Amino acid sequence: MAKTQKTPPPPESTGPTAQPAKETGGPTKLWGGRFQKKTHPAVERLTESLSFDRRLYHHDIEGSIAHAEMLARIGILSDEEKTKIEEGLRAIGREIREGTFRFHIEQEDIHTAIELGLTEKIGEVAKKLHTGRSRNDQIALDLRLWMRDEIIYIEELVGRLQEEILEHAEQTVEVPMAATSHLQHAQPIPLAHYLLAYMEMLERDSERLLGCYSRVNELPLGAGAGAGTSIPVDREFTARLLGFDTLSHNSLDAVSNRDFCMEFLTTLSILMTHLSRLAEEWTWWAAPEFNFIDIDEAFCTGSSILPQKKNPDPLELIRAKTGRVFGDLTQMLTVMKGLPMSYNRDLQEDKEAVFDAADTIGFALEALVPLVANTTFNTDRITEIARHDPIDSTSLAEYLVMKSVPFRDAHHYVGRLVTQCLDQGKSLSELTLDEFQEVCPRIEDDVYDALGLENCLKRYHGVGSANPEQVRVELGRWRTLFEE
Repeated sequence: MAKTQKTPPPPESTGPTAQPAKETGGPTKLWGGRFQKKTHPAVERLTESLSFDRRLYHHDIEGSIAHAEMLARIGILSDEEKTKIEEGLRAIGREIREGTFRFHIEQEDIHTAIELGLTEKIGEVAKKLHTGRSRNDQIALDLRLWMRDEIIYIEELVGRLQEEILEHAEQTVEVPMAATSHLQHAQPIPLAHYLLAYMEMLERDSERLLGCYSRVNELPLGAGAGAGTSIPVDREFTARLLGFDTLSHNSLDAVSNRDFCMEFLTTLSILMTHLSRLAEEWTWWAAPEFNFIDIDEAFCTGSSILPQKKNPDPLELIRAKTGRVFGDLTQMLTVMKGLPMSYNRDLQEDKEAVFDAADTIGFALEALVPLVANTTFNTDRITEIARHDPIDSTSLAEYLVMKSVPFRDAHHYVGRLVTQCLDQGKSLSELTLDEFQEVCPRIEDDVYDALGLENCLKRYHGVGSANPEQVRVELGRWRTLFEE
């Protein structure tokens, strides 16, 4: 997938909190015609979302330009009015990017800020832009447009991480290591096989992201406040302009649905879990007791008191920030769990959760991709540690099965041999044939073909196994996928 650049948020120096809150309301608000009293400053502070939703400015302008095109198509706007509105919107977009657009807390949200700014810039014609839409469907549109871009960006980062892992895997097919269960040595595998396990996890993450994209890519605009509009809007035309695959089919659902936010956060939570698992393992592996990997010092930090320290802080923070993403998902689920139909102001709380999760996982991946690329595996050490245990005991049990010994009996015999090895400080391959046959007479001199790391690896069978030849097949499959 082509590399995507995220739209940066507007400069912080122009935030709404830079302007003091004051009593506003009545006719100064877009909704103020019905109100005689001004909004209390405490309510203004509680209800504003401009401090965080202003990062949607690019998508709000993109959606408004498409809406203006549609209004001109159905005769609500003249071509001259449409051009004036579009030029004004683009000018506001430039001002926000450059930090010259002034935000005020009284503007409430990014949608209102842009509309009021447009009115100041081009006059009365700007008041026609909101024809046939509500902030309810406008908000849903902006969030979907933003989320599409975020999904593409995150999915591209996942692909880059897979590329770096694949590079390491292609170089470590011949490096035996000990796979573990319960953090105890289990069976020998190639280091490449371990790395390809993360390729599989990340591929499912990528598939979930793209599946989420397909459900995000549904146009809500035209649903109005929740019942649609009597204006003869051309939703299909707007969908084509904005690249949506389909239209929402129920106006109530269109403005109140945040399933796509929950799915997005669920997908990111699973992805973050996988990153955290790798971060946990590699934090251990970088410790002197393991010494399995050496992380380039550009991706480590030091200590304020201990001169010798080289700490894998990025990995530790990825591990910790996983809980933050989980918290964002929990927040979103909690907001939605008791909402009556259709739109409620509670939904203002959707944005901070999805923004925070996307930022967190974006920062994590942006750091992890080059960290993985600049990590060296201490392959001699990895293999040396794998040779310390009778890690070939399962291979011996399966050897006995092929000699017509029931597996449970084979398991028992090998257990006795393992105890003997531990008592004598030997490996299984160092036992004599007589010692083997004292425990199980079925053992013959071909037993040594089943012992040792390399022999164990060769005896694995089946697609997806740790046999080096099968691992090479998988590496070829992955390389072909990435080249395509």
